Amino acid sequence: MVNKKFLLFLFSAVLVAGNLIAQESQPPIDTTKPRPSLQWSNRDMTYRGKNYDVLDTSYIPKFRMKQHKKYLDHQAVFPAKPRNMWELGIGMGQYNVIGNVPTLFLWQKGGGGLNVNVRKAWGYMFSTRLQYIYGIGKNLDTQPTTSYGLPYSNNGYTPLYLATTGNPATQVFRATRMEASQLSLDLIFSSHNISFNRDKNSVLFFGYFGIGALGYKTRVNALDNNYVGYRFDSLAKNSSGSASSIRKQLQSKMDNSYESAAENPGTSHILDHKTLDFAPSVGAGVQYKINKQFNVQLEERYTFPADVYLDGSRYGIPLGNVVSQGRSRDGISYFSLSVNYNLKNKKKSVEPLYWINPLDHLYQEISYPRHMMLPNPILPDEDADGVTDQFDKCPKTPAGIAVDIHGCPLDTDGDGVPDYKDKQLITPTECQPVDADGVGHCPCPDGCGELSGKKGGKCGGIADGTLYFNGNKLNAAQAELLATLASQMKAYPDCKAVIVGAGNGSKLKEERSWEHVNTVIEYMAEKHNISSDRFIFQYGKDGDENIVTFRSANTDETGPSRTPPPHPELNNK
Repeated sequence: MVNKKFLLFLFSAVLVAGNLIAQESQPPIDTTKPRPSLQWSNRDMTYRGKNYDVLDTSYIPKFRMKQHKKYLDHQAVFPAKPRNMWELGIGMGQYNVIGNVPTLFLWQKGGGGLNVNVRKAWGYMFSTRLQYIYGIGKNLDTQPTTSYGLPYSNNGYTPLYLATTGNPATQVFRATRMEASQLSLDLIFSSHNISFNRDKNSVLFFGYFGIGALGYKTRVNALDNNYVGYRFDSLAKNSSGSASSIRKQLQSKMDNSYESAAENPGTSHILDHKTLDFAPSVGAGVQYKINKQFNVQLEERYTFPADVYLDGSRYGIPLGNVVSQGRSRDGISYFSLSVNYNLKNKKKSVEPLYWINPLDHLYQEISYPRHMMLPNPILPDEDADGVTDQFDKCPKTPAGIAVDIHGCPLDTDGDGVPDYKDKQLITPTECQPVDADGVGHCPCPDGCGELSGKKGGKCGGIADGTLYFNGNKLNAAQAELLATLASQMKAYPDCKAVIVGAGNGSKLKEERSWEHVNTVIEYMAEKHNISSDRFIFQYGKDGDENIVTFRSANTDETGPSRTPPPHPELNNK
């Protein structure tokens, strides 16, 4: 028999298990890192709301792969439903027969129940569960009743439960014990997992309707199997005390044999002579998730079979000293505490779908798109100089003119006359200010009509520059200088640039020189979409290994755009 000690033990065990089981880890979002780009990989994803990777096909069963492949190929907008775990549960609780005779609870030395169940989610809201309950319900009158002789005599049945005298027609206190086995198939509904404001919930409410079968056997606690009753003469004559005190007096005199069969004219029986009955039920409960494998559950089930004999009596509650003659259908209340385990299998499975928010994937794609097809952004650039109108400080630059990062025509010597109008490209500072053609007021020294030591012909718009590395990353000033170089190369699409790295005399210096040149070329290709084929890769020249220079290539100058590292074994040093 299940009693309150076992229930308290189970409840304590659940609390201890909650502390011992490893909690579900949720790595915090690193706010110090930049927001992931549109090309981020699975390994970069640290979004805490991710229940599973939708793009991982190992979660999808074979019969749904057709739909999922269409989704991955952008031929369908909905991903396939993932494989999810089965839930196994075991629990115990209070089992009560609600009928004509008052029920006894655990703390009143009443009965209890044990349950085992298996549950499967078929969607995010609906699941089915098969549950078996073994229960013992006890009932005991706290008022003596009479008028048993005639009705029971008509059925040939001796009506003696707790008789106050040896006379079967005298007052009695009805005391019964019902032992039952109950099997139910439940359709469960829950929607608390669908949330617009959080990725997942730890608490889940649910309700259900069940159909099943009930096999029960009710026994009477008489004095022996000859229906000789207990004698409670003084209690029967003076039963004005509280229900609690009367119950305690009765129980102090009773044994727990329940040796006599109760009235039950049913003809359908199963094992151990139990009466078989159809048993629909309704119920509701709440679950608390400890982690992805374990949860605890409180639940109330009410079963209403088409039977009036569950409590061993077809008559109603005592009215004074007379039993109500009306027949009433009995019911069963089962309040339980269970521990559930989500069963893993060899293939990848998510936790049961009623724990997963179906909006999770949608919000992931909105915040960190990996799968959705996003059009390339088209920003207005009226003069087509490569600088969008929003940032273009010179929005009317003529076509084909090289511009700086601000969208203004290049002015190499800074005399206020753009290079495409400047007839004296390199005017010394001491010869400025200049006239409208960019010519200074002093004689032009050698080379002043040339750009960067070369004639300003076909590739004259690509200026020289120097980068100084502190480590192997570009700083803001270097990025701005390379943005200017990118604008110039876009303005002169047929020209190449030579990237020269200094550093020789040792393997380490040569390797650093190569790394810096490679960093510049990769940056220009990835950031500014300048093909690496338009660069000439040179490294290991005389000078400081932290210095890289660039210039326009001569008309007949050639060289590789890529070259392998000279000493790759030093990369990790």
